[in-house]
Amino acid sequence: MKQNSKNKLVSRTRGIPVAHEKATALQESVRLPIPATVTIPMQMHIGAPCTPLVKVGDKVLVGQKIGDSEQFVCAPIHASVSGTVKAITEVALGGGAVSQAVVIESDGEMTPAPVVPPVIQNAKELADAVRECGLVGLGGAGFPTHVKLRVPAGKRIDFLLINAAECEPYLTADNREILENAWDVMSGIYAVKKYLEIPRVVIGVESNKPEAIDMLTRIAESSVDERDEVGVMTLPASYPQGAEKILIKSATGREVPPGKLPSDVGCIVMNVTSIAVLARYLKTGMPLTEKRITVEGSAIERPQNIIAPIGTSVAEILAYAGVKEDVSKILLGGPMMGTALADTGVPIVRNTNGIVAMSKAEASLREPSACIRCGRCAAACPMRLAPFALEKATARADLEALSALDLMNCMECGSCAFVCPASRPLAQSMRLGKTLLRAAAAKKK
Repeated sequence: MKQNSKNKLVSRTRGIPVAHEKATALQESVRLPIPATVTIPMQMHIGAPCTPLVKVGDKVLVGQKIGDSEQFVCAPIHASVSGTVKAITEVALGGGAVSQAVVIESDGEMTPAPVVPPVIQNAKELADAVRECGLVGLGGAGFPTHVKLRVPAGKRIDFLLINAAECEPYLTADNREILENAWDVMSGIYAVKKYLEIPRVVIGVESNKPEAIDMLTRIAESSVDERDEVGVMTLPASYPQGAEKILIKSATGREVPPGKLPSDVGCIVMNVTSIAVLARYLKTGMPLTEKRITVEGSAIERPQNIIAPIGTSVAEILAYAGVKEDVSKILLGGPMMGTALADTGVPIVRNTNGIVAMSKAEASLREPSACIRCGRCAAACPMRLAPFALEKATARADLEALSALDLMNCMECGSCAFVCPASRPLAQSMRLGKTLLRAAAAKKK
């Protein structure tokens, strides 16, 4: 990395070019009217699912804990509206998995639970508070944040990296978090930095967000950061700059070995909205109950960022934004890593960051042709894999080859499929291959 001003850093790491499509970047977020019901899954994070703490007929308040587990890799779940528990049921999630869920009928009041801000004096108490907040990574897979912040004995963390890259087309929810709540972002950073005694903080923002870069830089250069330990890094507007391992490489020059974690190379990575939610929880004691979501695409009538209670159905959010008649495909997430929905009745969860509705023209795909072994997929892969070889190994169900080719190191970013001139379904093959390896590993246990 290169330092070009007091607090401004510039990354030289490159990726693949994708369409910008950030039309909602400068639009103020809007709040969805209170939904009549919400369906809150007990599995909204990587790790063990929660068990419901309420029963049908119970009255609940906003921020009241309604699900938890004693498992370490888990984050408790809270009511996002006030009202009455109407059912404990099962619900299909966007990726096809099925989760137990609590259905709450809203009373329209949004009455908050009697919460109080946590008292924090050390790193353990910070991690305990983060768990009670129900905080997970809000920009990706939903890994419980408190697990990240419990640094194992003997490991030294010298970099806190804030991921504000938001490199997928259309998505601008993190950008709006910065522009609308920049001081929350900085407050959360200073809290984690203080209690974990982390000497250096880098906030990574893609260059196509100049307003966010300017705002964060001005705060970072203020007297709040007297020792000049918080810097803003300008990342090239290319994909997948926001991937955890790519950000670590860009910001520190370090590489996370396969099978290792960021903490193994002295780093903690947090999404920018996650750090802002943490700051608000430390101030108010109100846990994570709502999410800002970018609603965009060629089939959306009124593209915007919508703040909605967790558990609101995708259908209700789409109805508020408006959907055109020629809609052909709806994605939960962005166009590079999002999941196509078969049913818009699924609820949004904590790490939902976008809903993209595509017209028939935008969603049309070319028929795949034979691989021409051009090597573009391998050149585009940020993890230096060979997708063309992995696709063939998956087709043969060759588990030995999949392991030898390091398939499990694939981050499923979709770069390989994006650049393939033959339109091979490479990203889908990567996912299928991983499923084969996991199934084989499960049989051995």
